[in-house]
Amino acid sequence: MHLIPAERIRPAAERSLAAVRTRVQVLGLPGDVVLLGGSSVPGALTRGDIDLHLRVPPTEFARVVETLKAVFAVVHPEIWAPTLATFAVADDPPVGLAVTPAGSEHDLRFTRSWQLLAADPALIQEYNAVKRSVTDADYEARKSAFFDMLLARWPSHPAGGLYG
Repeated sequence: MHLIPAERIRPAAERSLAAVRTRVQVLGLPGDVVLLGGSSVPGALTRGDIDLHLRVPPTEFARVVETLKAVFAVVHPEIWAPTLATFAVADDPPVGLAVTPAGSEHDLRFTRSWQLLAADPALIQEYNAVKRSVTDADYEARKSAFFDMLLARWPSHPAGGLYG
């Protein structure tokens, strides 16, 4: 798996973030688009894709998802859940957009995990070690297990539940 430092892709990530924010506003959709993933944290390694997260009011989730189906390509429908929808944004490098109701299980998984990673260089080292050691076949399972571990640390981590 080819990995690149976050700093190298960050300018493209910022451009994609601005473009998707504008698109969401033009569509009249509520919510906040944020940058997550490896491109969002200095020192992190990424496969070169960009991860965006649209956090919407829970009462608006279904409407927002239906609107976005007409605008962006649906990706990974097998992981969709009542609180998660995923889309591909036509861009280079590739951009993924996860949509969640604010405060939902998936929303907290994304926001808390990346908050911890951004706050703790040791966790970035662990994240990078996972990225370096995975194969295409075990990537999703190993990545999911790593994020499960992060969430387990949330309540006692200085950047997490007890202090934040």
